[in-house]
Amino acid sequence: MSESSVSGSGGGVGRSDSPGVGLGPTAVVLGVFSVAGAWVPALAMVTLPLAIIGGALGAVLGAMGIHHARRGVGRLWAAIAGTALGVVGFLGSTAVIWSIGG
Repeated sequence: MSESSVSGSGGGVGRSDSPGVGLGPTAVVLGVFSVAGAWVPALAMVTLPLAIIGGALGAVLGAMGIHHARRGVGRLWAAIAGTALGVVGFLGSTAVIWSIGG
């Protein structure tokens, strides 16, 4: 028996998934959460601190996803969208806190 059939991975022989593949979609999810948490008034007061953290993580993970995608591993457009949404969510959340505090 071959090793791939014993391990039960379900993939083909020689197939290996890199962690860089999931960076783009993860950045998109965090970016969407951050944008919704910052710009939807009903959610802004409850999720504002989490929106800031989610936006920063979305921007960083998206930038890492772009790096991996340019090297041939990952999804480039998902990483670009995640980076953009993360930046918009982070800046929007920061602007809301700054306008409330000052």
